[in-house]
Amino acid sequence: QVQLVESGGGLVQAGGSLRLSCAASGSILSISIMGWYRQVPGNQRELVADISSVGRTNYADSVKGRFTISRDNANAFNTIYLQMNSLKLEDTAVYYCRAHAIIDRFRSDFYWGQGTQVTVSS
Repeated sequence: QVQLVESGGGLVQAGGSLRLSCAASGSILSISIMGWYRQVPGNQRELVADISSVGRTNYADSVKGRFTISRDNANAFNTIYLQMNSLKLEDTAVYYCRAHAIIDRFRSDFYWGQGTQVTVSS
């Protein structure tokens, strides 16, 4: 089982910045890919950005050049961050952290955080 604890959401004016954090913990071997997804009511959850265990990143076209995902594997908790700059009204959503955990030699699974609200106002 993996626990993902998110923080950093809130209300910000358009053009502003926010930084999201997601700390993972659990009785697992390791975590491979971690990422951020977002969802607005009535829409499917969509990928914002993800990062591999060796730091390879992937971004949605809509956030390229504005958002930066990073990862800290130095301690027992794999932690990822999402630095969001030049925020737009359309970035308003609930942001979810997801982790792909290697449970043991034979099993892996995906886990989701509880979500954190990001609201961009005009």
